[in-house]
Amino acid sequence: MTSTDAHGPRTPAATAPAPDATTGTPEPGTAAEGVLRGTPVVPGVAVGPVVRPAPRPALPQVPADGGAGVVPEDERDAELERARAAAEALAQRLSARAGTAEGDAAAVLRATAQLAADRGLLGEVRKRTRTGATADVAVTGAAEKFAQMFAAMGGLMADRVTDLHDVRDRVVAALTGQAEPGVPVPEAASVLVAEDLAPADTADLDPARVVALVTRGGGPTSHTAIIARQLGIPCVVATAGAEELRVGEVVLVDGTTGAVERDPDAAAARSRVAADRAAREAAAGWRGPGRLADGTAVAVLANVADGAAARVAAEGPAEGVGLFRTELCFLGTAVEPDVEAQAAVYAEVLRPFAERARAAGGAGDPTPAGGAGDRSDVKVVLRTLDAGSDKPIAYATPEHEENPALGVRGLRVVRRDAGLLDRQLDAVALAAGRTGLRPWVMAPMVATEAEGREFAAAVRARGLVPGVMVEVPSVALLAARLLQHVDFLSIGTNDLTQYTMAADRLSSDLADLNDPWQPAVLALVAMTAVAGQRAGKPVGVCGEAAADPLLACVLVGLGVTSLSAAAAAVPAVGARLATVTLEQCRAAAAAAMAAEDPAAGRAAALAALS
Repeated sequence: MTSTDAHGPRTPAATAPAPDATTGTPEPGTAAEGVLRGTPVVPGVAVGPVVRPAPRPALPQVPADGGAGVVPEDERDAELERARAAAEALAQRLSARAGTAEGDAAAVLRATAQLAADRGLLGEVRKRTRTGATADVAVTGAAEKFAQMFAAMGGLMADRVTDLHDVRDRVVAALTGQAEPGVPVPEAASVLVAEDLAPADTADLDPARVVALVTRGGGPTSHTAIIARQLGIPCVVATAGAEELRVGEVVLVDGTTGAVERDPDAAAARSRVAADRAAREAAAGWRGPGRLADGTAVAVLANVADGAAARVAAEGPAEGVGLFRTELCFLGTAVEPDVEAQAAVYAEVLRPFAERARAAGGAGDPTPAGGAGDRSDVKVVLRTLDAGSDKPIAYATPEHEENPALGVRGLRVVRRDAGLLDRQLDAVALAAGRTGLRPWVMAPMVATEAEGREFAAAVRARGLVPGVMVEVPSVALLAARLLQHVDFLSIGTNDLTQYTMAADRLSSDLADLNDPWQPAVLALVAMTAVAGQRAGKPVGVCGEAAADPLLACVLVGLGVTSLSAAAAAVPAVGARLATVTLEQCRAAAAAAMAAEDPAAGRAAALAALS
């Protein structure tokens, strides 16, 4: 059967028939005859032959003594230089690729380049080569030491193990003359299957050739999932049995239900892919603004990481920015940029929307009172530094924490240096003055009412609009009290799910727990949204859950007033919302919350909406 291209933004409105709401979809990790099941993270349908990444290079054995004494003393400096040069060359290649990528793809490539050039890792390599280890043995041993350290830290730091092993493999390949590992460029549209995928594997995939991703490992917020959302290709992670898929065998991937069908019926597969393509084409024509079929307004916004991503978003149908991740601008920065330098970075993100506002004759100053500002075409929501955990910044976070996901991250960095926040807010205010657009500013990892009150005062003192993120369950429980101090709330479903379910969001073993469709997570979203309605203030969702068109309908049914997703996902979300009424969304939300588990929740929501 000829494989069929099925890439790009899409909506599940015209994909496979909804599963039976009474029986639900089998849990991720189970399999019917010829069907593997995993956790769906990007909706859509695609079919094609299986391809796999090139094999990892053969690694040298690291002796118990670390390889000491193998290299003569007068040759050890040269061996160290070989290792250093290979790591530097890799960092430069990854940085160059980051320079031509956009948004999340650029961010993950920069982070991996930073890891390749990490001084601590190179210091460990230096120590080993000076005792006489060969360059490849030193790199392998040093990487394993750091991998064990990251794994022991748990939480989001454990995700760095995949990245670290990828850096190790690429450096060792260069040192030993082996082919650098990576993803092949298939001749026909194909389905990429792997245990897991490193950022360097996924960041610049060609969606015309790789039309779906299936992994045995990973989770809903893994790098694989994030890049798949940006590319708009169906993706299923934590798929039990994925290792059994043979290169060349044809599979059909349903990113809405999490099903991976082996050897599907050719005619049925063509029909489902064609229906998905029709839905995608309909979504591609969506231009906003966000509205339900009954006219109810729901702002659909974009998540951005830098000025380039903001320019792309401003040219599309997104009504503004729901999440500007400022920390991603400074991941590779050793010294804190001064106020002037930070202001220049923030202005790059504000300027495209300020220009759009002026072109439309807008004031560029959305007012949140009563939720009116939540509909502004020039709304830009900036998140202060979410440094720490899997996004360490040299000047903002401690070097070593036993559990960084529960440690000094986000707003908590002010406990160590209150000036960090003051200088960032000064820079934001300076950028606002220069561009003529007043951003909304929110703090990550808020946990108490006092933190929200103090942050709001600091933001208002600079003439900006204050809000906080709902990532910690305590804030959802106290949402009404927080809204006495701030003008809006934004729900970060990635961390809210992780902390609610006590499940590492990057663990493939816990992917079924770490799912935003968990009824407990939906209950906290509903609680927060109700508090916003009573206070007359907007409550948005800026986590990855907002990129799922089906879940977007459920979130609106729970009372959420805006949704923010990767720019590539915006048309699919907006188009899907346009097909349903508020009454249908509320029915889908009630059905999902009443379900026993995420799989049953998806099935029940699909049934309610159809």
